[in-house]
Amino acid sequence: MSDLVIRPATDADLHAIVAMLADDPLGATRESPDDLMPYREALTRITADPHQHLVVAARHGRTVGTLQLTVVPGLSRRGTTRTIIEGVRIHADERGSGLGTTMIEWAVERSRELGAGLVQLTSDATRTDAHRFYERLGFAASHLGFKLALEP
Repeated sequence: MSDLVIRPATDADLHAIVAMLADDPLGATRESPDDLMPYREALTRITADPHQHLVVAARHGRTVGTLQLTVVPGLSRRGTTRTIIEGVRIHADERGSGLGTTMIEWAVERSRELGAGLVQLTSDATRTDAHRFYERLGFAASHLGFKLALEP
């Protein structure tokens, strides 16, 4: 992986990021790769927030992976800061190459650097392969998550 660079995402990465978000059965129903405007607006908000770290993995200048790391200061657990890993996607050509492991290991190490005492993530209940992947990396399926969609 010596040819791999993990760096902050830029506007130039948006098309590739959105394409990766849309490249699975769940993402295909909720992402719009043909309309980058809402993603540009989101990137502006993410970039302005020091608690948000949207990164890409690039190999030879090509965006091949992405994830978002959010820092959450908290009172629980004696004031422990936690990070949340979201939106992990690996380009189809790179799956099985170890890139996902490298990116999650990067996120865990960056969490330590940011002073977090806990790293958490959620994964859709249907993504059983992803669950095995995260467990292999030391994550425990310790909680049951819930979501409530808010209408605009």
